[in-house]
Amino acid sequence: MTELIPIAPQHTPCKCCGKQAALFGCVDFNRNCETLRGNPLPPCGVPIYYHRCPQCGFLFTIAFDQWSPDDFRRHIYNEQYVIVDPDYRERRPTEIATFVASRLGGAGERRVLDYGGGNGLVAELLRAKGFRDVQVYDPFVPQFSTPPNGKFDLILCFEVIEHSPDPRRTITEMTSRLSPDGAIFFSTLFQPPDILQNEMRWWYIAPRNGHVSMLTTEALAAIAKPLGFRWASAGQGMHVLFRQVPDYARQLFGLAAPQQRA
Repeated sequence: MTELIPIAPQHTPCKCCGKQAALFGCVDFNRNCETLRGNPLPPCGVPIYYHRCPQCGFLFTIAFDQWSPDDFRRHIYNEQYVIVDPDYRERRPTEIATFVASRLGGAGERRVLDYGGGNGLVAELLRAKGFRDVQVYDPFVPQFSTPPNGKFDLILCFEVIEHSPDPRRTITEMTSRLSPDGAIFFSTLFQPPDILQNEMRWWYIAPRNGHVSMLTTEALAAIAKPLGFRWASAGQGMHVLFRQVPDYARQLFGLAAPQQRA
């Protein structure tokens, strides 16, 4: 695997705003999110370096920028992935489908895309809850690796952005598939306020989980604004990208009372 990881330069352009980002820190490749409940994997001795932008705060690694989907499937999204993310097979998809059905039930007649939909369980559960047209796209899952055709009224993107080596390209691709009055609902954690003091100890910095991109509000704005989109946070880790709030989402906005941002 080491031959697939380039030497980290002292500075590299920020993937969100273009400012030169300096080296911020390093963790072992086997660092994973299960450190919160006891690390299930020992260090493997492969260093993964992260840069942080001084302008928008985006925290990222370039270690996997040239990896193919097969490289990711071989080294990250393999048979051991369930060890570092035991919730991805059933618990998280069930929670996502329950959330969407309860808060966005008015979208049941709309065309829905689960972007980065993993094993397809979210789509399956939503169809069972009355959502008529739910498609799945995930470049790392062979049966869902072909992008579906047409535009979508609602795009779901749960726990995906932090896995993207190029979040600007990922978000741009999603917006290109969105109908004019549609919205993208996505989840990811923004960096905590003490990230500079805490350095690399934040549990979300987890290359073994494929966590390569950690946003800030400024980094998200640097991506969304040039695309003509506004965004709002609608709860802990939950965010919405939109041109205008769609009718089916007004209930969610009323419940969460998010602050709209340019």
